[in-house]
Order: sequence, then C-alpha cells, then structure tokens
Amino acid sequence: MSNDLNQEFVGDLVVGLDAGGTRTRAVLAAAEDGRSLGEGAAGPGNALTVPVPRLTDHLAEALALTVPEWARARVVAVAGGFAGATAASTEEPGHVNARTALTAALNRLGIPADRIRVCSDIEAAFASAPGTPADGLALVAGTGAVALRITDRRSTATVDGDGWLLGDDGSGFWIGRSAVRAALRMADGRGAETALAGSVGQALGVPDEVLPGNGDWSRAHREAYRMHVLPAVMAELPIRLARFAPLVVEAAGEKDTVAQQILDEAADQLTDTVRALKPGPGERIVATGGLLGPEGPLTNPLTARLHTLGLTLDWVPDGCRGAVALARLAHDGDTR
Repeated sequence: MSNDLNQEFVGDLVVGLDAGGTRTRAVLAAAEDGRSLGEGAAGPGNALTVPVPRLTDHLAEALALTVPEWARARVVAVAGGFAGATAASTEEPGHVNARTALTAALNRLGIPADRIRVCSDIEAAFASAPGTPADGLALVAGTGAVALRITDRRSTATVDGDGWLLGDDGSGFWIGRSAVRAALRMADGRGAETALAGSVGQALGVPDEVLPGNGDWSRAHREAYRMHVLPAVMAELPIRLARFAPLVVEAAGEKDTVAQQILDEAADQLTDTVRALKPGPGERIVATGGLLGPEGPLTNPLTARLHTLGLTLDWVPDGCRGAVALARLAHDGDTR
C-alpha cells in the first residue's frame, strides 16, 4: 500500500478499481486532474467466479487500504473494471454482481460516492491509453487471450476469450500447452527434437536419469519420460500449463526451432483474433497482458504482423489508470 494523501488536501476524490482474477487494485486520485494519491490491493475480483460476499470483502479491503477514513466523505465517484463484467449490459450477471458488491463495500466504509461506474477490466484497460479513448480495439494476451471492439467505451464485439478448453488461442496457456505437447511428441517419436523436452521434464520433476544429458533418447528413456510427464500434468489444473510459457521463450532465445515455431504460431493466432474484428487502417489497438508488454515475447512479432494491416499497438500495464479516468468522467456527468 502507498498513500500520498494528507489532511491538507481539500479537493474532491475519485477511486479507480482494477479487479482481476488474481487480485483487486484500488487507486485514489484527485478528481480535478487524476493525480494518483494512494493505492491498495486485496484478493481476486472476478465478478463471475468470486462469490458476491467474498468479492465485497476484497473490495472493502482494497478500498480501506487506499482511502483514509478522514477522506472517505470526499470521494465523489468510483469506477471499477471487473473481470467477468461488462459495461455493455447492466443486466448481465457479472455486472450485477460487481455493482452489488461494490455498493456494499462502499456502504460498509462510509464512502458516499454519488456516481458508481462498472465495466470490464478490459474496457478499463482500453481507457488507460493516452487520451482515454472511447472507440477502438482492445487486445489482451496473458494467461488467456481475447480481443474486443470498444464503441462509446463499451464492448460491442468479442473475439475469443473462450477459455482454456475452447479457445484463448495464442495465450500463455496456449503456449504452455504447446510446450508440453511438443515434449511429448518428441518423446513418442512424432515430433522434432527440442530442448523443451528437457526443460518441461525438469519443471515436472522427471528424474535426471530419465533425461539423457547427451540428448541420446533411447526407447526406454522415451517411455519412462512419458510415464512421468503425463501423470504430473494430469494431477494439476489445466490452466497451470501456462507456467510453461516462459520455457518456450527461453528455448526460442537459444534458437530452438520448435520453440520459435510455437511463438510464431501464437503471434499468428493473435493476429487472426484481431483480424476477425475487421479493423480499419490506422484504427487504435490498446494491448495489455504479459505477452505484449515492453519485454513481452510476442510484442515484436505481433507488431510486425499488425503493421501489414495498417495497425499499431498501444500497450498499457493494467486498467487502473483507465478506471480513474472513467471515474473522473462519471463525476463530470459522462455516462458513456
């Protein structure tokens, strides 16, 4: 937690929330200019998967860490970007859950915000771009992957985001699963030689004697490898496959052909996801997620592919800045 607010501050305040699947972040800011004055964090904030009472607790905890008691009466607007919610419909379950929990959390803390705004975490991330854009495209590529068309600050079209079982093509999960698939295909003789077999095996605790250091994989090594890897993978939640994505990045950096092909295909998948939104030349794409940041492994290949469509990426770290901007707009009467 950090807080630069002191009791000499006399202006109105707003709060922006970025409530994702892992944690909920809150930022306190000056309503006049959006200057950040404090922040805090608490547990997960997915409005569809976190029960409303627990979501209320997480929001209240983040808000309590962010807004000092003496300043709570000065909060005039709150905007929250929630995983599992959207601004497109006030009646969809995620939006209802998020608004219910946020209202209860504010009431619990005595924060009398006149205006409350709920949107998706992706809509908030889109608003985090310079100038707080109202229209354009948003792309998320982290553990999952999804692209949205944003119109009047609301999602109007969605491509992918269908979860690990049915979609999220080009995501960290997709890359991690591809790593394990490549390792198993090499082990049973269907796939090309790849360093991923060794790194995946080590990550899953395959004994050293099963991983030949000289790369000489006998049939006995291959069978033993599969007997260790398959049960280890099946014992975990499927989404945990995303943790192997960094192994692909590392192997690609060492010129492993299979790993390079996986990253290239991931970039192709994300390009197809954006293309499905039928973007116009020069249209803005705001991107977020670990695969597309300044050090993201897909930033350069995806940027090159989108350039052929006349598009450029505008990366933001999260939706906190956008949520603050949306809260300021709500305070000014902009309900878009």
